Amino acid sequence: MTRQPFRIAVIGGGIGGLTAGLSLRQAGFEVDVYEQAPVLTHIGGGINMGPNAARILLRLGLSEGLLREGVRPRSTHQRRWDDGRTLQRAPLNPQCEQLYGAPHITIHRADLLAVISSGFPAERIHLGHRLIGLADRGDHVEAWFDNGARITPDILVGADGIHSAVRGILFGEEAPRFAGCVAYRGLVPVERIADLGLELGSQSWVGPGAHLVHYFVSRGQLLNFVGWTEHDEWNREDWTDRATVGRALAAFEGWHPQVRRIIGAADECFIWALFDRDPLPRWSVGRVTLLGDACHPMYPFMGQGAAQAIEDGAALAACLAAETDDRAGALGRYERLRLPRVTRLQELSRANKLRFHMRDGPGQVARDAEWARAADRSPDALRWLYEHDPAALDLVRV
Repeated sequence: MTRQPFRIAVIGGGIGGLTAGLSLRQAGFEVDVYEQAPVLTHIGGGINMGPNAARILLRLGLSEGLLREGVRPRSTHQRRWDDGRTLQRAPLNPQCEQLYGAPHITIHRADLLAVISSGFPAERIHLGHRLIGLADRGDHVEAWFDNGARITPDILVGADGIHSAVRGILFGEEAPRFAGCVAYRGLVPVERIADLGLELGSQSWVGPGAHLVHYFVSRGQLLNFVGWTEHDEWNREDWTDRATVGRALAAFEGWHPQVRRIIGAADECFIWALFDRDPLPRWSVGRVTLLGDACHPMYPFMGQGAAQAIEDGAALAACLAAETDDRAGALGRYERLRLPRVTRLQELSRANKLRFHMRDGPGQVARDAEWARAADRSPDALRWLYEHDPAALDLVRV
């Protein structure tokens, strides 16, 4: 009798979901991705992607598009908010390529999503499918959508973001918490700021209650910036109405002229709020599991949100491929493998919010002195982060 292929449904067609789909297909599984939106789009600006994630994408056969659309920054540079003084500088490329076999890349989210989706069969991406229910039937999962469709995969993966429907069904509905930060983001055509002579790298400006990062995306044709400021509350309607370049300039009043020049060169400015959840103690129930923001949303202050979702997919595929007799049990291994690492990064990202937003004073002076002594953002210092291979299951006993 011919054995039926092992079928996996991924809920969510974002970066994490599609990358997981590719990793699972490469491991030999039959994979379908279900996305609630009518088209594959990704709002937002740029992604600062470390070699730990880039290496996985290269392994998935996406090198041509990734290296074409992305930019390989030469350095990362942290500066003081008002006078522009250098607080810390570290190399990125080609050191990352030499150490880890993959570059550090900055890329627009929409470009990255297009590159990833180009490697996945279009007929296996089902748009306009909003999950409304699921049930574990023991030897398979049944799931149903608001358009009337029903599916019966062997495994179901929730990669549907911080507002995950899968997470809500498994563990109960709970609204994420406003993290006390809103971000202004924009894109600037490079010709408008050519006279600034910006280095091909990522620059971070840190100051009292705020910080701003800028780097190149879209083949180097655009400069992406995102400026984070602290606020006590968030009202979507109020803030969205005032998401203007003028409001962003007001939020960074008194900051270095370069910061204000970059913000002012944008045609438009978007704003969004940062939300957070505490780490989940578990991600899997029976034949259903979670990945990415659905189970471990993290502040963007380690630049690892998308990267850890990409790692999740690689680890999940490796665990399922290694356990042919008990693939539902393999989900527990995947969870135990990933939980310590992503929890550490969630904690570090929270700590960086405090470090980046220190008020001027003795604490800030001590922080600046520490940064001057320790190149904690250099590729070599981040070996624990960049060297990790989530598919190397023999290196971790769980």
